[in-house]
Amino acid sequence: MALAHTILTVLCEQPRSGYAISKLFEETIACYWKASQQQIYRELAAMEAKGWLNHELVPQAGKPDKKVYALTTTGREELDRWNREPTHPTPIREDLGVRVLGGANMPPAVLIGELERRRRIHQQNLENYLQRQQEFQRMAAPSLHDQFRFLTLRRGIRYEQEWVAWCEEVRDYINEHLQDR
Repeated sequence: MALAHTILTVLCEQPRSGYAISKLFEETIACYWKASQQQIYRELAAMEAKGWLNHELVPQAGKPDKKVYALTTTGREELDRWNREPTHPTPIREDLGVRVLGGANMPPAVLIGELERRRRIHQQNLENYLQRQQEFQRMAAPSLHDQFRFLTLRRGIRYEQEWVAWCEEVRDYINEHLQDR
């Protein structure tokens, strides 16, 4: 998936500034797609050059004018073309998986330390996503866009749950079978 198509999807809901798009990435999209503010601004310029977006300058008091981006007909056509393409699973490239693969060749304490560190990271992500889930569940009448955003959040929750469970499974195996090493 290209960053451009993620931005096109975000802009289908409503026009947004680059800053607003960046915040949306941080707050809701990060569970399945990460992009820095610099990457987003660079991509917005490229998309505008392709004719997929246009922008309106909105004056701001005491600040430079804000660019608010909106989809063009060409941008909607590109998103429609992309939406019709089949998706493919993303190959896994995970350093921790390689470390576990070589776990028989390293001190168990070293591997357990890294498993615990990663478990804490995934647990923190999970707690953040669960908090967002509660916020969504308190919404009186979520829009269709919000409901689909919630479904992607659920995918992020499951992803983090699986990571936490796997780190615990490997840690428990090492503690049970390799205590004497």
